[in-house]
Amino acid sequence: MNDCLFCKIVAGTVPCEKVYEDERVLAFLDIHPINRGHTLVIPKIHADNIYNIHGKDFCDLMETVRKLAPKIKGVIGADGINIGMNNDSAAGQVVFHAHVHIIPRFDNDGHKHWYGTPYKEGETQVVADKIRSVVG
Repeated sequence: MNDCLFCKIVAGTVPCEKVYEDERVLAFLDIHPINRGHTLVIPKIHADNIYNIHGKDFCDLMETVRKLAPKIKGVIGADGINIGMNNDSAAGQVVFHAHVHIIPRFDNDGHKHWYGTPYKEGETQVVADKIRSVVG
């Protein structure tokens, strides 16, 4: 993708602070971090998001996340880690190249966690039925 920022990073035409790289995956520091050590992990092959990434590329991406998360937590001295992937604008995706955020978290860092909204009476059954009907 000629105008994809992350494809340009993979190609080396846009600089980044790499923390890990192999044949299929690249990880680098986010330039607008939530906390220090906030790292983005991307497949080198372009996919817009989770909806069109090939299974092997997704597995490689997530295996890299699994390996890096505890190392980042340890070296940064974080108290925890958030792992996140935003898909579509409504979910906060800004760069439309699949990527996973590894976000170090610290006790009392001031960042809020998601809050839950309870289902209405009987709504869980309806929602679960809809999901089950399309996943088999």
